[in-house]
Formats: sequence, C-alpha cells, structure tokens
Amino acid sequence: MTALDAAFAAAREAGVLPNLHAVAIARGGAIIHECGWTGTDSDRGRPLGLIAFGADTPHDMRSVTKSIVGLLYGIALERGLVPPPEAPLLAQFPAHADLADAMLGDPARARLTLAHVLSMTLGTEWDELTLPYTDPRNSEIAMDRAEDRLRYVLSRPVTEPPGQRWTYNGGATALLAALIATGSGQSLEAFAEANLFAPLGIAQFSWTPGPDGVASAASGLRLSTRDLLRIGMCVLADGAWQGRQVVPASWLARCFTPSVGLPDGRRYGWHWYLGAVGRSVAGKVVWERTVSAMGNGGQRLFLLPDLDLAVAVTAGNYDTPDQWRPPLAVLRDIVLPLL
Repeated sequence: MTALDAAFAAAREAGVLPNLHAVAIARGGAIIHECGWTGTDSDRGRPLGLIAFGADTPHDMRSVTKSIVGLLYGIALERGLVPPPEAPLLAQFPAHADLADAMLGDPARARLTLAHVLSMTLGTEWDELTLPYTDPRNSEIAMDRAEDRLRYVLSRPVTEPPGQRWTYNGGATALLAALIATGSGQSLEAFAEANLFAPLGIAQFSWTPGPDGVASAASGLRLSTRDLLRIGMCVLADGAWQGRQVVPASWLARCFTPSVGLPDGRRYGWHWYLGAVGRSVAGKVVWERTVSAMGNGGQRLFLLPDLDLAVAVTAGNYDTPDQWRPPLAVLRDIVLPLL
C-alpha cells in the first residue's frame, strides 16, 4: 500500500470522503496514482445503483462540461470557425435577428459581446444557484425545456451593466456550443471527438442531449476520471499532447486570466475557476495557484500549474450542500501533504 492509498483509506474511515468515486493524479506529465471505490451514482438524475468505480469507469461530468466546451471554443477559434471574443453577441445569431431588431433601443444589450458570454458576465436575468435543478423555474431547466433554447437565453432581460458581475449561467455555454456547431458544420460531440478527445486518446465518452436532441453543453458530458485527467495534463502542457498542439496555448493563457471576481473571493477567467490552495512547506503555509473545472456532486479537475500537478475527482454527492468538501479534502488534505 502506497502512502496515498493509506491516506485515502484513513480519510474514508474518518468519514471525510463520503461517496467519493474515483481519483486520478498526474504530475510532471505522468499519471502517478489512480484509485476508486464502490458507491451509488446516477446518470443525469437516473439512478444507477451501486457501482464499483475505477479510473476508467464512465461518470457524469456535470458542469465540468462547461470548462471543456470553453476549450473547444478556443480550438474552433484558431481554425476560424467561430467569431472572436470581442464580436457583438446578437449579430452572431442571424436566425434570431428579430431579437436584435426589437432590442436596438437597449444600449446595455447592444454592448453584449462573446467575451461576456465566456466570462459569464452578461448581466442578464438568470438563476441557477438559488433554485434547485428539480425546480422548473431554475434557468438551466427552463432553457432545456424551452422550444428554442437559444432564443430563451438571448431574450433574457438585461438587469445590470454587462461585464461587471459574474452570474453562473449554463445558457452562456449553450451559446458557445451553438456557435461551434454552426461554424464547424458538426454536432458539438462530433467536433469534440475529432478535435479534443481523439487526439488525447479518449475513446469512450457520451454526451447527454436535451429534450431538443442537441447535446447539453452545460452539463451533459460523461467521461472517465482518467480521461478527465488526460484533459488536465494537456492543459498543463500548454495545450500540447504527445508532440501535437491540441488546444492553442494563447487561448489557455486568456482563459486563465482573471475576468471577474466571485463571491467567495476566487476569480473567474473564461469558463474556468481561478484560485489558490494552501499547503505546508517547512512549517509555513505556501499558497499554490489553482485552475479548476467544477461540477455538481463533487466533480473536479484541479490544476496546479506551478507544481505541474493535475487531480481529477469524481463523486456522487449531487445537489447536497456540502458536496464541495470531499474533493477539496482530496487535494488539500491528502494529495498536497504527500508531494
């Protein structure tokens, strides 16, 4: 038993890792540890029962999906398939030109750009955080149930100046995905497979569609913990994988540049969370910067660039108030002390 195995066993015995499913860790471009346990799970709310998890077991990514769509947008942008971040938002959706015409007198809406979409600072009416996903008033649920999800997102009232405040918004990711699909002439999942997953050797994935049959860009991706880690390893290598540039390094640099503050003190870039975690070094606390993708239930991809460390975590604590505790304990209390 390795030191990491022993640390995970002790933490599970102490009850601090409830329904943790799997963990995969890489450092210096190599996988250094993988582990999994048996726990209950679901597929987008459909109960799956008890599953014996390994690093290669498919798992809901939930909103980690958003960060991966952010990577796909950068790939599409480099190939000239999607408009640049400074492009005006409504002009990119000619099928909804009536919305632009009807809102010409709205100066705040006229200022909306794709950068506001990428940073989730649209300033439009949207509520995913105070209403549970079982409530039809939840904005993501209402979007998925709308006859036209893009019209639903684009027509939300502007309630504050764009660019000033972050509001968690799955609709923003749906807009990015639609532009990728339109520009590439492929479905989101087909574009992802050809341009991100296949280059990384990811052969097993699925992408749950919404009621309209279109892949749910905000939360529908299913990957294994190991394959999520592969994406993290690629990002840490400035977007390169086995000698091939998969994600543009310049796009990653912009994604990881703070755009707006978050209520908890962290920052948000372009579809990625930016923060720091403390670790003890020679009796002193050293703060390591983090780049993270996060999903409901405890899904996490933690990247610590200065340590060349990636940690992928999957868990089944969906919709619970303290779901953040197990993945943070994995990183802060188990992995970092043993580096």
